[in-house]
Amino acid sequence: MAGMLCACSSTPHYATYDDYPVYDGNDLELTYSPQASSFRVWAPTASEVKLLLYDNGNDGGAYQTLDMNRSEKGTWLLKIKEDLKGKFYTFQIKVNEKWLEETPGMWVKATGVNGKRAAIIDFAETNPSGWENDVRPPLKNFTDIVLYEVHVRDFSVSPNSGMKNKGKFLAFTEHGTKNSAGESTGIDHLKELGITHVHLLPVFDFASIDETKLNENKYNWGYDPENYNVPEGSYSTNPYNPVTRIKEFKEMVQSLHQAGIRVIMDVVYNHTAKGKGSHLDLLAPGYFYRHNADSTWSNASGCGNETASERAMMRKFMIESVVYWATEYHIDGFRFDLMGIHDIVTMNAIRAALDKIDPTIFMYGEGWTAAASPLAEEKRAVKKNAKQLDNIAVFSDDLRDALKGSWMHSQIPGFVSGADSLEESVKFGVVAATQHDSIDYSKLLYSKAPYVNNPIQIINYVSCHDDMCLYDKLMESKPANATDEEIVRFDKLAQTIVFTSQGVPFIYAGEELYRNKKGIHNTFQSPDSINQINWDSKTTHKDIFNYYQGLIALRKAHAAFRMPTQEMVQQHLKFINMNTPNVVAFMLTDHVNEEVWKDILVIYNGNRKPVSVQIPQGEWNLVCNDGEINLNGISVIDYSSFVVAPSSASIMYVK
Repeated sequence: MAGMLCACSSTPHYATYDDYPVYDGNDLELTYSPQASSFRVWAPTASEVKLLLYDNGNDGGAYQTLDMNRSEKGTWLLKIKEDLKGKFYTFQIKVNEKWLEETPGMWVKATGVNGKRAAIIDFAETNPSGWENDVRPPLKNFTDIVLYEVHVRDFSVSPNSGMKNKGKFLAFTEHGTKNSAGESTGIDHLKELGITHVHLLPVFDFASIDETKLNENKYNWGYDPENYNVPEGSYSTNPYNPVTRIKEFKEMVQSLHQAGIRVIMDVVYNHTAKGKGSHLDLLAPGYFYRHNADSTWSNASGCGNETASERAMMRKFMIESVVYWATEYHIDGFRFDLMGIHDIVTMNAIRAALDKIDPTIFMYGEGWTAAASPLAEEKRAVKKNAKQLDNIAVFSDDLRDALKGSWMHSQIPGFVSGADSLEESVKFGVVAATQHDSIDYSKLLYSKAPYVNNPIQIINYVSCHDDMCLYDKLMESKPANATDEEIVRFDKLAQTIVFTSQGVPFIYAGEELYRNKKGIHNTFQSPDSINQINWDSKTTHKDIFNYYQGLIALRKAHAAFRMPTQEMVQQHLKFINMNTPNVVAFMLTDHVNEEVWKDILVIYNGNRKPVSVQIPQGEWNLVCNDGEINLNGISVIDYSSFVVAPSSASIMYVK
């Protein structure tokens, strides 16, 4: 073995992590059949490895402890010629004459309660009826996507959700559910709203919820990975049974697919719930993580550790894990938490692997880190390097904060609340951070240049699970004398800009119902009373729901808002100077992208007063005006002077 400095009978030592052997096989962890179970684990610095077998996933000692045999490229192997279905196991690694804690391994795909012991199951038994006929709903371009970010528990746990399986995967399989006033909730509501993709906050097995104490109703977003390739047990009806959580997860995916909705997984490969003693670190101490020059753990995640995607076996793990979810669970896309921690080569390798399965599987992520990383910035998948990413999208914080104001300073308002001098950042959002001659890039909030190749690489949003939700932010930053009616105007204008900009629109679940979180910035541990979607708000705020529904319908019916290429945007999106501060206007021209309307005029008025503008000559059909949307037409305008209502958008077309 290259780089080895000592004999194989003791702990092997390598000069650097780059010298560690790389195993390229596809049989890590467990290969099960009724005739035999083959266990292979990568532990290149171990002097001994044991396999411990258990009767259950939770308590009691091992009924058998077996020595594993050193095999090729840093792996250890053991084959047991009997049917072990229903049993559980762990590995234990000896390094530097010390036995480490037991671990189910990092490639583990089924576990007992709380993910401490790996489970031996027959995966054929995890498939719901008709699973072999499950297909992804059709998708032509990534710009056709409408993303809806939701937490599994938030979706259904409210007393007025009408759903039986509160806080569970199975809530997404329930039809005919109603709120107190008899209006549709749950998956029926999602169909009614018109979204195309549900983005699920972490649904892999995370550490913060004790699955043996679910009656305590502890809450967490789940950004604390325990086992990457296993569904979270607290979202299943029985976390003790390793088959149950897998089958119910698949039933959720199947149900959403049957409703015409694709499923996105929020994945958190950038850190683990703990560094030292994690399931990764117990196999090859130190290898899977970055360290500072002084040997301390680097912490670009802000969670105490950061993984090292540039190392061969971490890269292999990430690629195989994503491919596994896309194939075994039919997942349609992945949102990478703190993607800026990962290296560009790994992200593009994941994209290439998914393209072999289905090129319509969507990839996007946060193009930033929570703190500094020892890996050079030019190697990492940060926003400014997005042009080097192959069909992988990043979030536009430029548009987000231009619209609602600073995420960091809650009192600072944005364009929709009447703040001045944000027009260029709004325009930058409209063209999806691409190159456009009409934009003054020196006047943007954060970026100073276009940073993507095409609109398919931009996620436009005004809020997400992080920081304040839209309503809370608008309330916190509102001008001194703003009325409740004005807050509604600000809200509608913000989402109108998101849905009429080029790129991929994204909304936070419940905002179509005027969701609030009582002013709390980050609710990752807040109780259900703060986080749950109040489904009765659908009745209380029916006007807002109808408007959001109309925005989605407008976008889906009109391809001019969904251009896939930068060239198309440059040729057919023309900004118009209305000679009024805090007004942004543009035309989408000449039936672009097979659009049925010849020309579309969009005007955003960020002022808290009406503005009179000169519009091009023609017979314009007004479809959005003063907080109302009607695709059949509100009125016909054939004069050149037009008044845009305060804090609102107007959209019109000529045939």
